[in-house]
Amino acid sequence: MMEEAGATATERFAAVVAALRDEPGVSYVGDQPHRKSFGLTELRVRDKIFCMLTRDRLVVKLPRARVDALIAAGNGERFTLGQARVMKEWLVVIPQDTALWLELAREALTYVAEIAPR
Repeated sequence: MMEEAGATATERFAAVVAALRDEPGVSYVGDQPHRKSFGLTELRVRDKIFCMLTRDRLVVKLPRARVDALIAAGNGERFTLGQARVMKEWLVVIPQDTALWLELAREALTYVAEIAPR
């Protein structure tokens, strides 16, 4: 997939939010300004983050094996908190492609919905 000419990360993430915000159990932290979060650009299902925009990069939560496969295919890198804490189930998506962002965000939604408490 190729980078989209002219589309900013914020615009790509807005497209993901627009596509997923009405799914059952999904909330967008940007709609809740007083909520404590990583930032104002998170999508949650059952109050668990499944994707977010951090420093103009899409970050999604997926099973560790899927993250490993996406990294091996050149589609991302592990998300880290600070310099030392590697998050094994979180992927920073490298390609700047709205279709891929939406595909991986949907996959993350499904994954987190399955593991989040009901």
